[in-house]
Amino acid sequence: MARTKVIIMGAAGRDFHNFNTFFRNNEQYEVVAFTATQIPNIDGRKYPPELAGKLYPKGIDIYPESELARLIKKFAVDEVVFSYSDVPYNYVMSRSALANAAGADFKVLGPRHTMLKSTKPIIAVCAVRTGSGKSQTTRKVVQLLREAGKKVVAVRHPMPYGNLVAQRVQRFARLEDLDKHDCTIEEREEYEPHIVSGNVIYAGVDYEAILREAEKEADIIVWDGGNNDLPFYRPDLHITVVDPHRPGDEVSYYPGEANLRMADVLVINKIDTAYPEDINAVRDSIYTLNPGAVVIEAASPIFVEDYELIKGKRVLAVEDGPTLTHGEMSYGAAIVAAEKFGAAEIIDPRPFTVGTITETFQKYPEIGTLLPAMGYGDKQIRDLEATINKTDCDVVIIGTPIDLRKLVKLNKPAVRVRYELQEIGKPDLSDALKRFF
Repeated sequence: MARTKVIIMGAAGRDFHNFNTFFRNNEQYEVVAFTATQIPNIDGRKYPPELAGKLYPKGIDIYPESELARLIKKFAVDEVVFSYSDVPYNYVMSRSALANAAGADFKVLGPRHTMLKSTKPIIAVCAVRTGSGKSQTTRKVVQLLREAGKKVVAVRHPMPYGNLVAQRVQRFARLEDLDKHDCTIEEREEYEPHIVSGNVIYAGVDYEAILREAEKEADIIVWDGGNNDLPFYRPDLHITVVDPHRPGDEVSYYPGEANLRMADVLVINKIDTAYPEDINAVRDSIYTLNPGAVVIEAASPIFVEDYELIKGKRVLAVEDGPTLTHGEMSYGAAIVAAEKFGAAEIIDPRPFTVGTITETFQKYPEIGTLLPAMGYGDKQIRDLEATINKTDCDVVIIGTPIDLRKLVKLNKPAVRVRYELQEIGKPDLSDALKRFF
């Protein structure tokens, strides 16, 4: 019987997980290619035979998504499986139209085929959009569990941008581990805050192997989601963070709406800085789609070191990269700090960009006058450093989850903005976690 030929559309994360959990040892299917988008330098590589399994002794080639129609015809593909996140519904269905027009079926895989079962309790923290506040929510959940005497391990959604075989299972417990695993800025932004808080965090490519390692040292495992993707592990408690700065996105982005519908607990974050009508719009979505969920309200207050350097100055606002690009946010913590502490002017970095940073603005022109802290490799980190140093400003405001000054050498004063989750009123996360205590 002929095997069903498949192309998996991805961005070096969900695509590999879908392959590992559903296709890797499935003799009914033949995955002929991956396509890649969103992440620089992922296409042109290969999913290695060491990870692909016995059915794929030569591995699987990864192509740019722009070649999808050609690849469908070249390989006589039967099915295209969409496997990445934080995209609007019209984007998903546009890809469906492209696949259908080229002759292939179009599908997405659901939780039954892709969520792994653990021997330990799983608490998943997800979101409806990138930049909603998953990371600080995850850290708060871990903190509360540890204060209750539990051994907790966090597992982060994948960001395998380097050697995939070497990144099969990664464990981070010390800051030195970030250098050991040659982490990008994006990876450091997720792992370093956990390490600084004393948490152990796993990541990598093979999430069943990661799960089995995490189970060895944890009473409870906390899934730290990426973008607005669904959990890779079957949760005993599903927490989803909702962002009233982008009302309506919770019901119009894939797969964020699924996270909203599946959640046991919904955290409406940033209510201290959102408009009341936008908060109400998000509440209406919750009450319509998931009226049985526990709803927690929260803020993400900022903490700024050397804030007096901002007043009256011309500032460059450096924000978390994926929040501006994939998340489409028009501002972040650096802008909040600039406005709060009286900056005279926000300097536009676009006349000063170099190399890959220039390319980022060309791909995401809606970023505007903010500088995304892109760093998917050494060259991009150096381009970011050069862009900051060329920009004609008085002060740099760093609104990223890590202190960029550890990775780039700046030629002007800089201040760092931090933010943590602060629940408001009752119920709160302690109430939601009570049965795990």
